[in-house]
Amino acid sequence: MNDEEQSVDAAVEGELRLLDPAVRAVPDEVLGLLDPEFVEFGASGRRWDRTTILSATTPAPGEEVTTTAVSELTGRMLAPGLVQVTYVSDQSGRRARRSSLWRRRPEGWRLYFHQGTLIGAE
Repeated sequence: MNDEEQSVDAAVEGELRLLDPAVRAVPDEVLGLLDPEFVEFGASGRRWDRTTILSATTPAPGEEVTTTAVSELTGRMLAPGLVQVTYVSDQSGRRARRSSLWRRRPEGWRLYFHQGTLIGAE
C-alpha cells in the first residue's frame, strides 16, 4: 500500500470512528481525533469549534444514541498531508451530504474541517 492509500485509509478510519457512538460517548476520544484548529459548518447552519462540538457529539446521561448510516463514502488525497472524505449520512431519515478535510499532524491524522448539507427531496 502506498502513502496516498495509507493516508486516505487513515482519514476514512478517523471519520468512521467519529461516527461511532462508543467513541462519541468519550469526549477525550473525540478531541483526540480533532485538529486544534477544527471548524465545522453543520447541516443545521451552526458553526462549531473543537470545544462546542462536544455538546453535539456527547450524549446526555440516559439519552438514546442513534446510529448514523453512511453511504457513498469516498476519500482522496488533495495534497501531501491533506485528505478529503465525502459521504452521505442518514440518521433516522435525516440525510446530509458531508465533506471533511483531514490533515496530518505530528500526532497523526486529525479532522480539520467538516461541513454537512441537508438533502431535500430528490
